[in-house]
Amino acid sequence: MAASVQGSAWGPLRVGIPGLCCRRPPLGLYARVRRLPGPEVSGRSVAAASGPGTWGTDHYCLELLRKRDYEGYLCSLLLPAESRSSVFALRAFNVELAQVKDSVSEKTIGLMRIQFWKKTVEDIYCDKPPHQPVAIELWKEKNLDDKAYRNIKELENYAENTQSSLLYLTLEILGIKDVHADHAASHIGKAQGIVTCLRATPYHGSRRKVFLPMDICMLHGVSQEDILRRNRDKNVRDVIYDIASQAHLHLKHARSFHKSVPVKAFPAFLQTIHTE
Repeated sequence: MAASVQGSAWGPLRVGIPGLCCRRPPLGLYARVRRLPGPEVSGRSVAAASGPGTWGTDHYCLELLRKRDYEGYLCSLLLPAESRSSVFALRAFNVELAQVKDSVSEKTIGLMRIQFWKKTVEDIYCDKPPHQPVAIELWKEKNLDDKAYRNIKELENYAENTQSSLLYLTLEILGIKDVHADHAASHIGKAQGIVTCLRATPYHGSRRKVFLPMDICMLHGVSQEDILRRNRDKNVRDVIYDIASQAHLHLKHARSFHKSVPVKAFPAFLQTIHTE
């Protein structure tokens, strides 16, 4: 489900969806944001983005955000220039999903649109994005992240934002709101993310890609070519051992909360069960 648009000190947000009020932010903040450097947007650029080419897709996302998620648009303008286009693409994707329910009169049509976006995400990762401006921008950002983690911390952050987030949502579904359960979920998610990275190494290697943390590889004098050739020397094994040890450490931290986590939360953590 796309993230809903929350209220703020300015009142209801300007999202352009029927049934929601819209209120402009204070003039002082708006004036400051207007002075920030950024691409010029016009109706012509948005129209061009609908064409078969990729020119103007970034402007399309920016304009969509400006019209449908005004607060998100303003906040995105305050981000570093090198990050702005990525955030515009992600927020525009959220807008596309969020407006499905309010833009259709029949449930079947809404489900078809959701299915379109599910298929679009799959196509993006197959390097076959449809000729849709938001999809093309998402595809561009997907290609930017296709690189190794610089250190184990980057891998842990990725795991926290993916695996741990799934566990947080599972706890939410189970009706669990407990700080100890959240801490356990954080560590378990990080452990799962690290292990997934290790298990996927042969697959990534078959595509001539290596995602193992660079700091640990450098510590043991292991190159990407060593990984791609499936070298089994001791230094390669030491890299795998060090990375796996970090996952084991997170698992130990998670288990330290065993007596504090509510019993109702245990089903969310079944992947941590093992037999001695």
